[in-house]
Amino acid sequence: MLLFSFAVLLAISAVMAEKNMVRMEPSVNHFTSSKWTRETRINTDDIFVNAVFVMKHCPFKMEKFEKQLLDLSTPSSTNYGKWLKHDAIIDQIAPSEESVKIVTEYVSSFGLATENVRVSRLRDMIHVKMPVKVANAMFNTEFAMFRSVVDRNALLPRITAPYFLPDHVAAKVSLVDDIMRFPSIREPMISTTNQEVAVTGDDEFSSCGAKCSTFTTPDVLEKAYNFNKMSSATTGNSVSVAEFQYQYWDTKDLSAFSDACDVTVDVDTTIGGNTEAICSKVGGCVEALLDIEYIGAITNPVPLTVIYSPTYSLLDWVDQVIAMDEPPLVHSVSYGNDEVQQTSTEYMESCNTQFQVAGTMGLSILFASGDQGVWGRSGVGSTYHPDFPAASPYVTAVGGTNFATKSVIGEESAWDCGGGGFSDTFATPSWQADVVSTYLINAAAAGVLPSSTLFNSTGRAYPDVAALGGQTNPYCVSTSGGSKFGGVAGTSASCPVVAGIFTQLNDQRLAAGQPSLGWLNPFIYANPTCFNDVTDGSMNNCNKGTTGFAAIAGWDPATGFGSPNFECLKAL
Repeated sequence: MLLFSFAVLLAISAVMAEKNMVRMEPSVNHFTSSKWTRETRINTDDIFVNAVFVMKHCPFKMEKFEKQLLDLSTPSSTNYGKWLKHDAIIDQIAPSEESVKIVTEYVSSFGLATENVRVSRLRDMIHVKMPVKVANAMFNTEFAMFRSVVDRNALLPRITAPYFLPDHVAAKVSLVDDIMRFPSIREPMISTTNQEVAVTGDDEFSSCGAKCSTFTTPDVLEKAYNFNKMSSATTGNSVSVAEFQYQYWDTKDLSAFSDACDVTVDVDTTIGGNTEAICSKVGGCVEALLDIEYIGAITNPVPLTVIYSPTYSLLDWVDQVIAMDEPPLVHSVSYGNDEVQQTSTEYMESCNTQFQVAGTMGLSILFASGDQGVWGRSGVGSTYHPDFPAASPYVTAVGGTNFATKSVIGEESAWDCGGGGFSDTFATPSWQADVVSTYLINAAAAGVLPSSTLFNSTGRAYPDVAALGGQTNPYCVSTSGGSKFGGVAGTSASCPVVAGIFTQLNDQRLAAGQPSLGWLNPFIYANPTCFNDVTDGSMNNCNKGTTGFAAIAGWDPATGFGSPNFECLKAL
């Protein structure tokens, strides 16, 4: 573990100050990860770094822009659904051309070819590909190679010390992404494979055949959440899932799942490439297949796009989305990390800016709330560890539930491993202030509110909603090139299900000549009665010896408002 002492950091800062250099993201003093092993230092021309200069935005313009987003997204507003186009967003918040010129001239001074420097459509990200030798000099730091302890094929160049920029460049740049942060590689919760047992509950659990007995299926979800398969799609409707970290998909698995469960799952567009051969390996592509098989089962024939980001960068992914002429209207993302894990405030704020932009364009972004309960990926400590991006105010966070009675479709309880809680970074937003205050009062009165020392009660609270994700009835998924069926659990199942249901709702709106739902949270919090309230169970990191947030009547940080009731939402 590489940790710099305060004295060393002061010495480095003093030297850089003499050269008119500014230390970027100064709150970050930890340049490694328990999930990544440092191998060798690198200073060569044959290893490349893909860095993203994230530009600063005027805070006064962003304050006005945020108010506009809330206005456009509030159902009672006369401006509801009047989404913005690219040119209007550029006019309102894009960094100046002069600011972009300052950064690009600095980058070009290192001799990089023009084709290795790309400015984003909104002028707020500058993507630069460069040899690591150039990156060491450009950022006044030192790179090394790091290998994942979870996936030994994953190898990344990352900095081993603080990074710096000249003061005139730093004045225009919030941070440089994809040189410091370590991604958290997803590990699927595979419960059972090729399980063939008699179903003792509802018939829907046998709807994908004996290999999936007792597993959650598309038919189970239809009955639980009161929707039907779609027979047609309205022109203009669209949906997407985001994939990272070698999570690809293959036609054989989609076909096997479709045949077994009597659904149709097709991927219409793949962005970022796809390597199907990986999926034939045991356990290969499980997470991506979970996303695609279930969102496809709910939304087909709505066009489905899979956006694969090879850079491990959330900002790179959302930049791709925003740059599209006609981006998919709903996005399901099953990735995240703890707020405290190698993620600076500047990084989270930059992500929030992009999520706000997406919202003003009429896009809905949903994130899984995590599978490690209140303690997060960091584990049990002195305080809970909230998730990011789930704790962003500008995304919809989806938590996990189980059926209260195994294999019986009906009441749900909170999944004890589901993510939820209160952000340590972002304040409680106005649209959830009342329900959060009510929860804190009622939970305290019932004696189920954890100690105030464990969480930030004034933070953005999540999840917003929930759906089946627990291990009592894991999801039936085709894997290994169609040769196996297994049970997979997690909020990475809950998220595409809820995203699929909102895609169906978008279809209703578009068919009626209405705009898409866009940023969902103001709509959700204005209509809590259209969700199945969960009042049983708690989430505590699957650890019965620790406390967590309990599900109670109304909104709670275990399951939000609960799971969606499609017919009720459709009526709205």
